[in-house]
Amino acid sequence: MPDYRKLGPDELRLGATSGTCFTSVTFDVWRYLPWLYSQVLTRGGRVVRAQVQHINQVLEGAFCEKPDALVICAGIGARTLGGVEDEDVFPIRGQTVLIHAPWIKECMGSKHLPGVSSYIIPRPCGDVILGGTWLYGDWYPKPREETHDQILEGAIQLCPELAPPEVLASGRTPTADDLKPLIVEAGCGLRPGRKGGVRLARDVVEVPNAEGKKVPIVYNYG
Repeated sequence: MPDYRKLGPDELRLGATSGTCFTSVTFDVWRYLPWLYSQVLTRGGRVVRAQVQHINQVLEGAFCEKPDALVICAGIGARTLGGVEDEDVFPIRGQTVLIHAPWIKECMGSKHLPGVSSYIIPRPCGDVILGGTWLYGDWYPKPREETHDQILEGAIQLCPELAPPEVLASGRTPTADDLKPLIVEAGCGLRPGRKGGVRLARDVVEVPNAEGKKVPIVYNYG
């Protein structure tokens, strides 16, 4: 990475014993993904939205013409999607808090609790993502209040500069409460984990009711 170096003892934060810094790139996914989507469409791609219970529905052309190949990027849905049903897939629950703090220009991160790391990722629009959790096998789909408070506490300890400038100017030590007026929303999602790691594999399957027609299939999830 450009500008990679180890931090000196006087640069460490949050009780850290070592650290590094470097220059990198971050993406505002809420802008970047729509742009990627538009690129697919302008190059002749087509999108069909449907609820699929089994891959045979796609292979037989239930939603559009029969495919010449099939790539399965089902994420956590690979656990229940018919024709895949991979029991090695499990959720890795993530929770975040989004605040508006346009004065923050650098990413930071540190790990301080099992399953919980403090990280700070600014976006070009002035919003900053504070995280977050990495909890294996946790299916709870909504933000938990106690985790919400943990994230705010970890973030302000890692980066007191998150507090509004007037708080810093007052000379007192910033607290998690100083971040609450800045909150835009809380976020939560289930990442698609998998025992043994990513499944990236090629196969050939026979299309039902198609007189022996076979189609290449690629699994890409976990």
